[in-house]
Amino acid sequence: MSEPPTIVVVAKECRPGRVKTRLTPPLSPEQAATVAEAALEDTLTALGAMPAARRVLFWDGAPRRNADVAGWEMIRQPDGTLDERLGFLFDHMAGPTLLVGMDTPQIASPLLDGPLSVWPEEVDAWLGPAADGGFWALAMREPDGTVVRGVTMSRPDTGAAQLSRLLSAGLRVRFLAELTDVDDARAAARVADQAPHSRFARAWRSAMPEGEQ
Repeated sequence: MSEPPTIVVVAKECRPGRVKTRLTPPLSPEQAATVAEAALEDTLTALGAMPAARRVLFWDGAPRRNADVAGWEMIRQPDGTLDERLGFLFDHMAGPTLLVGMDTPQIASPLLDGPLSVWPEEVDAWLGPAADGGFWALAMREPDGTVVRGVTMSRPDTGAAQLSRLLSAGLRVRFLAELTDVDDARAAARVADQAPHSRFARAWRSAMPEGEQ
């Protein structure tokens, strides 16, 4: 591939009670929002430094004015379930597209070498499996919302269901490394250990009582 794909981050405004609700408890809604914001900042910073033909923030909430979205095009998420929203996104993208969530602040360049710098001709799609059974990344050479729409999200078999849909569409799929996404407190602690110098890890350590991190 001569040109890297478009990078899309799917994210939402980090307001208390609206993000990372499975971290409450042990965190308060305000602390959970702070941790989510740190994860988003880490994600945008990491992906902002990687090669991309275009950068898109697929956003739910009030417009983000932070400096970390400089150079990012903002597309507002429509109403609907997550699969419907992702289907909308892929239907409106042109050319190779890589979608990443905001819950893997440990993301680093080598994890995405496949779609960002190599992308062999014999590969149509990339799937990044998450440790909880979901997926943290999805890339398609020719974006098609129909292969996402109808997949039930946030279930232990979401990743398997998404893979089945890709294969059923005749796409040749290659896997990215499995990552833990920040979902509950146990996963958050694991991710903080994996990226100890990240904004996310600092926010997590600040929010959690010593000895419970």
